Amino acid sequence: MSAAPRATRVVVDAMGGDFGFGITVQGAIAARRELGVGISLVGAARLIADELRRLGVRDGEVDVVDAPEVVAMGERVTRSTLKRPSSIQVAMDLVRRGEADAFFSAGNTAACWTIAKLVLGTLDGIERPALAAVLPTRHGRTVVVDAGANASCKARQLEEFAVMGTVYVRRVYGKREPRVGLMSMGEEESKGTSLTKQVHEALKGSHLNFVGNVEGHDLFSERVDVVIVDGFTGNVVLKASETLAEAVMNLVDEELERTPRGRLGAWLARSALRAARRRVDPAEYGGAPLLGVRGCCFIGHGRSSAVAVKQGIRAAAEFHASGVNGELQAELKTLARRRRKLAHEGA
Repeated sequence: MSAAPRATRVVVDAMGGDFGFGITVQGAIAARRELGVGISLVGAARLIADELRRLGVRDGEVDVVDAPEVVAMGERVTRSTLKRPSSIQVAMDLVRRGEADAFFSAGNTAACWTIAKLVLGTLDGIERPALAAVLPTRHGRTVVVDAGANASCKARQLEEFAVMGTVYVRRVYGKREPRVGLMSMGEEESKGTSLTKQVHEALKGSHLNFVGNVEGHDLFSERVDVVIVDGFTGNVVLKASETLAEAVMNLVDEELERTPRGRLGAWLARSALRAARRRVDPAEYGGAPLLGVRGCCFIGHGRSSAVAVKQGIRAAAEFHASGVNGELQAELKTLARRRRKLAHEGA
């Protein structure tokens, strides 16, 4: 009789996040119990053990791996940071050695990006890994690449982002031919910076389903499935969108509470209002995958709640099962052949 398949194991940086390790541990335990995901918690073992006892977690329900140091949320990443046995470093090494299938952290994004690149390495053909963030639309979603990992980019890197975003949406969300747009200040080819013009020319000649330049409103118009942008702009877009969604929902709540009729309407529409709030709540998406590294690395928002941590772990497990990296490596080989052909023709 063959052995039962092993559950996907996600290693969690227990010390990451703005709200303390307790919130991260609570989210990880919820993922273990509700989703059946194997969990390894990495960090200060004694503190984690105390929290597990407080939560009534049985011995052996999750693994605990000690890591003596922590990369602080606002810490600048230096060579000394990378040499320390931090919770991020120890957790990432478990993925490298095959003792875990995926990594999740709500900690220092720069540290996660740098350590992932050094410890896991990048796929052949990738210069810089990029974060893929999901924005909800009326009937689906738009994936933004890059959402904050690379403040400044070269044209070839944005071209790689387009390939990564395409494969991610195809494998994880089942979109056969994802539509790719390039963020610019106008739809015309002549609009934008010299960088966006270079990228537009490269994508126009690619085999991707490139629809051309897009503008800010196209993030929610369902015209495209993937939007390519440098990490500085992408991070601003992501955080502005999250804040706007929260502000709009709060305004609706305030208006409904102003009058007895409004309160009655809110009571009658409470299930619809709860559903709408879930659709725009970043916690429901859990985090963003770092595309382009050898392995699965998910990075959550620093302000992640226990629910966001649970959902981030879910998303990391789904990414591992999707086979994104296998297809992405094949697509990158196609991109490399195209680049060699263009270089030969231009010689």
